[in-house]
Amino acid sequence: MSDMSMLINGLKVTAEKGATFERRNPLDGSVATRAPAASPADAVMAVEAAAEAFKTWSETGPSARRALLLKAADALEAKTPQFIEAVAAETGASGMWAGFNVMLAAGMIREAASLTTQISGEVIPSDVPGSLAMGVRQPAGVVLGIAPWNAPVILGVRAIATPLACGNTVIFKGSENCPRTHQLIAEAFADAGFPPGVVNYITNAPADAGAVVEAMVAHPAVRRVNFTGSTKVGKIIAMTCAKYLKPVVLELGGKAPLVILDDANIDDAVNAAAFGSFANSGQICMSTERIIVDQKIADAFVKQFAAKASALPLGDPRKPEPVVLGSVIGMGTVEHCNALIDDALAKGAKLACGGKAENTLMPATVLDHVTPAMRIYHEETFGPVKCVVRVSGVEEAVACANDNAYGLSAAVFGGDIARAFNVARRIDSGICHVNGPTVHDEAQMPFGGVKGSGIGRFGGKAGVAEFTELRWITIQTTPRHYPF
Repeated sequence: MSDMSMLINGLKVTAEKGATFERRNPLDGSVATRAPAASPADAVMAVEAAAEAFKTWSETGPSARRALLLKAADALEAKTPQFIEAVAAETGASGMWAGFNVMLAAGMIREAASLTTQISGEVIPSDVPGSLAMGVRQPAGVVLGIAPWNAPVILGVRAIATPLACGNTVIFKGSENCPRTHQLIAEAFADAGFPPGVVNYITNAPADAGAVVEAMVAHPAVRRVNFTGSTKVGKIIAMTCAKYLKPVVLELGGKAPLVILDDANIDDAVNAAAFGSFANSGQICMSTERIIVDQKIADAFVKQFAAKASALPLGDPRKPEPVVLGSVIGMGTVEHCNALIDDALAKGAKLACGGKAENTLMPATVLDHVTPAMRIYHEETFGPVKCVVRVSGVEEAVACANDNAYGLSAAVFGGDIARAFNVARRIDSGICHVNGPTVHDEAQMPFGGVKGSGIGRFGGKAGVAEFTELRWITIQTTPRHYPF
């Protein structure tokens, strides 16, 4: 078990009155972490520390910011063994997934470092004689970043790296499901030598989340909020931000379609479907959730896909044997997925492989012949239970792909690239990959969704636009004429 502290103004601190909460291992219920349960007052202390640090950090030169970020990337990588241990204990995820998280997150920090000299404005032509008009990008202020447990290192780093590169100070609110994992991120930035108050880390008990978040959003010093998580919670965050007129970036749930056209390479489609469906047991916002396959090749695809899914190793990620599928986050996921399986089978779906689970070690499961009458057609599973929908032709495939409230990621497989690209253009999603998996992220890309999957974009210059203030500043270089 790991006992933790928060990080406020460069100091390791406990919560008000020493309050704590426990995160238990989803496999055996043992206590994985005991973490501080911050109060709204604790949260305000973090904001005030960040606000004070902003005065100097916002004036720190781009090269100095870059150097610290590069040190943080190295410090994060050095903690890989600790991350693997913490991720397995708190979320049940495999060592493969934890290691991938650290690798990608370190790359994200280095990409953020490269942005420090790319935060540029422009000179805008003015109709006023002698007026030098500029669009100037400058740090916004204190940024509140809230990250989830499912890709804990990637999404934790994403919540704070670009804001820091832009000259903002941050409060990182860790997930209640992986407080130790997220603490390691804060430690990496502290190890890199970031000044006190620039990076602050707080944790809270699940029951206190609403009050703690609102206390920070309400504070005048907080100028930006970003949240990655469920659509249900994202809507609450959005309403809170609207109440206080705070800009917010939201990356929420998904029901990513993988469209397989009749001329697709089946081997490639199977490999992409397996990776997109079952990486981290299907608990990724971009996870392939609906496999929409043309009926001309459906039989061949399902046979091959089910065989590959059945062979994926499942087991306790804490044991030496490597696994692809570890534990899901909790029994709530098991109960939800089991109910979706029962509903689909009762309405005519066919079980291609896998099936219901009795504990959090859930096998890769594929349901074939899924129709709109079934819950799994519409609802996000967020687990290793995937559905195959058979369609006839491009028009039906596009209609099926768009028949959903979400719109984060999508993919299209086809031999005719122009045809596949035109299908991709017609899908309502923030991200779409032709002949690639739905699960894909790179730090420099504009990452985000539409519809129920959120608003705003993380990554690269799109992230710079989200986490800076664009100001119009003029200099009158000659005397100006006035009408009176």
